[in-house]
Amino acid sequence: MNTSAEAAAPNMNVSDPKHLLAFAGGAGLAPKAPGTVGTLVGVVLYLVLSMLPVAAYVLVVAGLFAAGLWAVGTVADQLGADDPPAIVWDEVVGFLVAMIAAPAGIMWVIAGFALFRAFDIYKPWPTDAISSRFQGGAGIMVDDLVAGAYTWLILHVMWMMVEASLRGAGAH
Repeated sequence: MNTSAEAAAPNMNVSDPKHLLAFAGGAGLAPKAPGTVGTLVGVVLYLVLSMLPVAAYVLVVAGLFAAGLWAVGTVADQLGADDPPAIVWDEVVGFLVAMIAAPAGIMWVIAGFALFRAFDIYKPWPTDAISSRFQGGAGIMVDDLVAGAYTWLILHVMWMMVEASLRGAGAH
């Protein structure tokens, strides 16, 4: 497999549900920063799904992850590339993982977005070690799952720190 220019700028078959999912409805075809544009699709989806109870949210995200395993692996094979930039469903799902049980408010969404993009781009240890154990759709999806988990952890630590400082401020 390769990461040729053809794989980087594929044609999306709008009648194929695998293409619609893998390219997040076309977001992955953005000429600049398709991963960031895909994450923005994740933000919109999060704003809708955040109204669900946490257990239902987690079940939906698990279903979207499973659908992604099927779609992104198949489309990557069709494109002849290991992880083409146009496939951004992994960013969508990774962001949704990052926002599980996140605190309410636009500032938390912005913080989650920024943290997720940083972890997705820089892939801190052991992201590569974990994702290299997988092939196909799983290989594409797992590094964003790890980025989502890192974001979730940092976001919740930040939330606990804010809550603790507000409780401390109220004690005076």
